[in-house]
Amino acid sequence: MERYLIADLLQWRNSKNRKPLIMRGVRQVGKTWALKEFGKRYYENVAYFNFDEQTELSDELKKTKDTKRLLEYMTFVNGKPILPEKTLIIFDEIQECNEALNSLKYFYENAPEYHVACAGSLLGIALSRPASFPVGKVNFMDVHPMLFTEFLLADGERSLVDYINSINSFEPIPEIFYSRLCEKLKMYFITGGMPESVAAWTEGRDPQLVQQVTREILDAYELDFSKHAATADIPKLRLIWSSIPSQLAKENKKFVFSAMKQGARAREYEDAMTWICNAGMAYKIYRNNKPALPVSAYDDTGAFKLYMVDVGILRRLAGLDVTAFGEGNRLFTEFKGALAENFVLQAISANLDVLPRYWTSKATAEVDFVVQLGNDIYPIEVKSDSNVKSRSLRMYIDKYHPMVGIRFSLLNLKRDNDILNMPLFLAEKLRELTKLV
Repeated sequence: MERYLIADLLQWRNSKNRKPLIMRGVRQVGKTWALKEFGKRYYENVAYFNFDEQTELSDELKKTKDTKRLLEYMTFVNGKPILPEKTLIIFDEIQECNEALNSLKYFYENAPEYHVACAGSLLGIALSRPASFPVGKVNFMDVHPMLFTEFLLADGERSLVDYINSINSFEPIPEIFYSRLCEKLKMYFITGGMPESVAAWTEGRDPQLVQQVTREILDAYELDFSKHAATADIPKLRLIWSSIPSQLAKENKKFVFSAMKQGARAREYEDAMTWICNAGMAYKIYRNNKPALPVSAYDDTGAFKLYMVDVGILRRLAGLDVTAFGEGNRLFTEFKGALAENFVLQAISANLDVLPRYWTSKATAEVDFVVQLGNDIYPIEVKSDSNVKSRSLRMYIDKYHPMVGIRFSLLNLKRDNDILNMPLFLAEKLRELTKLV
């Protein structure tokens, strides 16, 4: 399995401004695997510590802030020398120990020659507490589910990835590539981008194992509710989480609290929803009132959509069986195209500095996403099949005159005047392709 973030880790290793690294990402997205694989490739050895299992290390951190003393203790626990620049020190499940988070400050100030990288499944929750981390003393790296091209690499389809990377114009994609990519995309909608789920398919070709793995990931998420959230919020977390598929199945995908429970009000569920988003389990996409720079300045915080971190997890929670793979384009069109929208959001968000928004015009038109790339803003419409008739994107273009409008669908690649038609499977190449406009 190949992950692009290994290259990002190498860049961190070689940086003159390197600080202790904190990797953020939802549970089972592959943070620990990436760090261990990176250490195996680029260091003489790895010193791995898990704060969920090795509670004695937490006790030692409570006793001392002296990095020299701490390194001596860690060396004995590790059983091997911990050497500057030659050993990768991995702190896993670091959210379990606030003292470990605070210790990164002292590694940065007193032992910068040691390479320290950290991971944790609920770091977004831990880092939301002001006392948990040393501001300005760490580097951050966000870990997303595997992209579609990473799935292709794991599936032995390097030739398809090479072709995608070679696209440098808006010429239609030859059928020999196009049909294979569509079929592979359907399988990605089944597995999603969680590494264990991808491996269940690419290594074993076992759809039922994919079902089992995605169910276990969902179970792990729900166990986190009980283990880490405030007791009063647990029923609210479960209600919000389980309602996401039905909210996305509506014609208007705006999240409505009363749709999940009669009489429910936003203020009752605000903390629980923030918890889910901070944990990395969901994307909260606000409505944009005016597509101007910066887009975050024009949020309507009272209106938003809630998407899941991974399209495969959404499919599994929605109860859509793997047999849908063989039913034409059903995977793309199921529950109002929500899987296709979730996939596009997942793909483009991995390469954006600012989360997308969505845009509406007095309930007469809606554009699925509004994306800021540098100093340009692009409207994005997602269609789940080859029927792309819609007046919303046209209304937006006529009103705001962007450089180009983007439409993701099952149509082949082409530019149609001020609309760029892109196949769904090219979503992660949004930034590169808009540079060709």
